[in-house]
Amino acid sequence: MNALQRAGNALARFPGGRVGKWVVLGVWVVLLLALGSLAGKLNGAEDNQASSWLPGSAESTQVLNLSGQFQSTGLVPTVVVYERASGVTPADLTKARADAGAFVNAPHATHQIVGPIPSKDGKAIETIIQIDLGNSSGWNDLTPAVNAIKAQAASGDPGLSAYVTGPGGIGADEAGAFSGIDGVLLYSTIAVVVGLLLLTYRSPILWLLPLMSAGLALSVAEGVVYLLARHGLTVNAQSAGILLVLVMGAGTDYALLLIARYREELRRHADRHEAMAIALHRAGPAIIASAATVGVGMLCLTAAEMNSTSGLGPVCAVGVIVALLAMVTLLPALLTIFGRWIFWPVRPAVGTADPTATGLWARIGGGIGKRSRTVWVGTVLILGALAVGITGLKADGLSNAGLFTNTPASIVGQQVVAKHFPAGAGSPVIVITKDAYAAQVDNALNTTPGIVGVEDAIIKNGYAYLQGDLGPAPDSQAAKDTIDAVRTNVHAVQGADAIVGGNTAVQLDTERASQHDDKIIIPLILLVVLVILGLLLRALVAPLVLIATVVLSFGASLGLSSIMFNDVFHFSGEDAAYPLLSFVFLVALGIDYNIFLMTRIREEAVKVGTKRGALVGLAATGGVITSAGMILAGTFGVLGTLPVVGFAEIGFTVSLGVLLDTFIVRSILVTALAMDLNRWIWWPSALGRRATAPAGVPVQGYPADEPDAVVK
Repeated sequence: MNALQRAGNALARFPGGRVGKWVVLGVWVVLLLALGSLAGKLNGAEDNQASSWLPGSAESTQVLNLSGQFQSTGLVPTVVVYERASGVTPADLTKARADAGAFVNAPHATHQIVGPIPSKDGKAIETIIQIDLGNSSGWNDLTPAVNAIKAQAASGDPGLSAYVTGPGGIGADEAGAFSGIDGVLLYSTIAVVVGLLLLTYRSPILWLLPLMSAGLALSVAEGVVYLLARHGLTVNAQSAGILLVLVMGAGTDYALLLIARYREELRRHADRHEAMAIALHRAGPAIIASAATVGVGMLCLTAAEMNSTSGLGPVCAVGVIVALLAMVTLLPALLTIFGRWIFWPVRPAVGTADPTATGLWARIGGGIGKRSRTVWVGTVLILGALAVGITGLKADGLSNAGLFTNTPASIVGQQVVAKHFPAGAGSPVIVITKDAYAAQVDNALNTTPGIVGVEDAIIKNGYAYLQGDLGPAPDSQAAKDTIDAVRTNVHAVQGADAIVGGNTAVQLDTERASQHDDKIIIPLILLVVLVILGLLLRALVAPLVLIATVVLSFGASLGLSSIMFNDVFHFSGEDAAYPLLSFVFLVALGIDYNIFLMTRIREEAVKVGTKRGALVGLAATGGVITSAGMILAGTFGVLGTLPVVGFAEIGFTVSLGVLLDTFIVRSILVTALAMDLNRWIWWPSALGRRATAPAGVPVQGYPADEPDAVVK
């Protein structure tokens, strides 16, 4: 045994050792006291302004930065629209004027009020208020301002309908959709985890230890992320919500794998400390490799142009690392402290039979082994057929109406505005140029189709600030086409250095940055995962096969999800970041189960050959991986409980993909491929070149391997 192996054995023995377990418990208590109190502050450190998610190189971001010379960069246009189907009355107009005077008393409201403006058809009135959030993160301070405006507008004649819409109204409804997200996700996730752990262990006690470990890991991870957010990391409601389900889901997965191996070793060793040391030594590499794959895959997101995406990477990586540390240190300590009785009522006694040897997965493996090539070819064809559904994806961003799974009042208000006024009211196009070219740029802006009016330029510090009113709805494709046309026209003014921004430009730049990130990050993640698998399995063929199966599973998940989104849920489309985030989670998390299975197959292949090793590996890991997959799918499925389409889509796709990986890709496809390729799956390692073990005892009726030719 070399020095590295001795060090590994010592590390495996420490967390569950007679003294080490108490040291580990003490360290985690200190971490909880130091960082747990910061976890509750994470919500206040979130930055939910869409403009802050963009890269600094985006044209709309440059406009936002220069706009500070002319007005506060925290201004949020908020539109109040009144409607009476029979036509507005003089009393309605009087009320609208009185309301306009009262709106300035709303929190953060400015005196920059436009209107009230009657519509040409005489059935609506529009007033635009500017809410100044200053350097606020957005949602937390926007909601009370909009609520005050709603209360004022709604007072009076009930026959006059009033709605608050525009960026302010829609932003407040988004804030409402995310209100209490931490509590909803936490309690829903705990309910899913507890239910599935009870189903898995059939023990009224054992489930407490992995849940306690995951919960403590979540508190510590949120404390670390809070500190990172205070030092410049972009953290929003999306990344905070995903952190919660990722730590609880992945952490519980790692716990299940360790507990399964620990229970296996308890049947072989009277000393529970020795059993834990061996369990950590055997299962530890797979758990660490799995967490490394997820963590490094998440860190690849830091290469993204989108600040929201690049910020998500470190957030998730911190969560996975902390979850890993908890499950290979705290959980072993707790298990050895409580002893065998924690498994009550079915305590694993020394010498008792391992039920996995004759269980369901052993029988499934035996069936696969009889026609392994037919099985994997058929599975590939089915998954490939599902992947065809990708052609129905519309991942070019969501309209404002498409953001929600329901129809909040702000969306109804936007529809009212579009019916009676230029739909782009309240979301102007902003152009900043050198002051000497203001007249030329003004003309270029004014003559662009889709621009229905331009306000007088504001000149300051050598720059000119222009605002153009959009004709089409600000979240429509027509509005985005107008932004492109404006940019083409003003960029053509030589020497003006004109740049174009505004809310629609932010949406357009977000979509394009997301498309750029897809092309860079997806290949990078595949390469990173391939390298990790190669180092873990010490082979080339096996990593390539596993990567191919996960990509196929991803395609099938996206294809089936697209069909469900279009024909069942009737979503209007997908968020621009949906393909990348779905890919990251499905590849990083989906490869976990392949790692768990293939490391066990390799361990057994050394002793009994690859074909029989695949049977033993599937039989030994089938139950625990199935339980882990169901828990991870359940935790991500909790995202679908939020009334936000972006969350629902990611949650549904990741849950579906994890279930496909659990029940089809890992249990059927990978097992069949390992059996069919036999020793060549380990090429070019020594295991792939040498003879396997001679024929021995059959496993579940499947004949033992035929000896491979000896490579001399």
